Amino acid sequence: MNIPNSALPRIVIIGGGFAGIALARQLKNKNVQVVLLDKHNYHTFQPLLYQVATGGLEAGSIAYPIRKVIQEYGDFYFRLTSVEEIDTKNQKVIAEIGELHYDYLIIATGSKTNYFGNKEIERNSMGMKTIPQSLNIRSLILENFEQAVLTTDVAERNSLINFVLVGGGPTGVELAGALAEMKKAILQKDYPDLDIDKMEINLIQSGDRILNTMSEKSSIAAEKFLHSLGVKIWKNVRVTNYDGRTILTNSDLTFETATVIWTAGVHGAIVAGLDAKSLVERVDRIRVNEYNQVIGYNNIFAVGDIASMETEKYPEGHPMMAQPAMQQGELLGENIVKLIRKQPMEAFEYNDKGSMATIGRNKAVVDLPKYHFSGVFAWFVWMFVHLFSLIGFKNKAVVFLNWVYNYIRFDREGRLIIRPFKKKSFTTFTSDEL
Repeated sequence: MNIPNSALPRIVIIGGGFAGIALARQLKNKNVQVVLLDKHNYHTFQPLLYQVATGGLEAGSIAYPIRKVIQEYGDFYFRLTSVEEIDTKNQKVIAEIGELHYDYLIIATGSKTNYFGNKEIERNSMGMKTIPQSLNIRSLILENFEQAVLTTDVAERNSLINFVLVGGGPTGVELAGALAEMKKAILQKDYPDLDIDKMEINLIQSGDRILNTMSEKSSIAAEKFLHSLGVKIWKNVRVTNYDGRTILTNSDLTFETATVIWTAGVHGAIVAGLDAKSLVERVDRIRVNEYNQVIGYNNIFAVGDIASMETEKYPEGHPMMAQPAMQQGELLGENIVKLIRKQPMEAFEYNDKGSMATIGRNKAVVDLPKYHFSGVFAWFVWMFVHLFSLIGFKNKAVVFLNWVYNYIRFDREGRLIIRPFKKKSFTTFTSDEL
């Protein structure tokens, strides 16, 4: 990998997501050599991917160059590559571009879409975990409308403008709200020769309520907001198959649609090479102790979505969200320095600052440790938190100006087919590789 030899301990970080970047920042100029590996040369602010998919933001406004993050860090290197395997015996990372020895290894590979083993759903539906996937969704949505104005077949036209979102978590709810606002304010102007009232937005949730990781109060408020926007919510329904046109469920309910967006769950992005005892096979996460050390190893750590730290409060590991990832990354940066200096490490304790979701213009729900609220104020809180969390002043400014413009004009000018998308691509690549 052309990394210079050093007398300092070499720390290799796999993954430039929330956990990896938080960790890298803590290791700035700490008398160690750090190598960060990622298959993209940018960090993605995943909570706003749905706005890229629906034309509210351009991709560049939620991405930040990893090399710019670390450009002032001494003895710090980035390599663009995918890691294939970890050789724990010889302490090597084996990647597409070569091998690299490590003294300390941190796995921060995050998560990917979980299709629960259904290959046909994986081939025919759309995941939304990366910027390329969001751009594919945006192109597919717009291409379907362009095709709908051409067809004279009523059934085909209805299928092209019928959208089904599988999964009633924050991503599914926010995406449903964004599509509903497009229907209300934009699509009827762009496609006056289509009966936009025929457009359907269906949100399918396998459980008995949406946003089931949030409070019941927020769940009920979000459902009311979605109903007011015309979104159809189907609870206690599980999708069993999708062949590219027809959705089958565990009931008599079926849907004819050309667009299915799968937000029903995630699992860890495992890297081969670890002992099986270190893995939670059901969710593809890595077992770690209270210091984020991988069980069975002294110099290998895992942080963020990939890590499963089982505690009394979180028996199945911490939520696979940005906040636990960032907090784990920050503390691990301090702990590794302590470990090198032979000082006692500090155990991780998650500080739950709350969760939130936006459903659309002036509509959001917020759960804080002691308060739960919804509506306009919650919407402003959601905007402030997300703006504050973005990396880079330019990204903050661009996103803020876009939101102001969209709010005043009730418009989304990012509805551009920059890179045409054809579903036949799924015969060659899985959705997580696109």
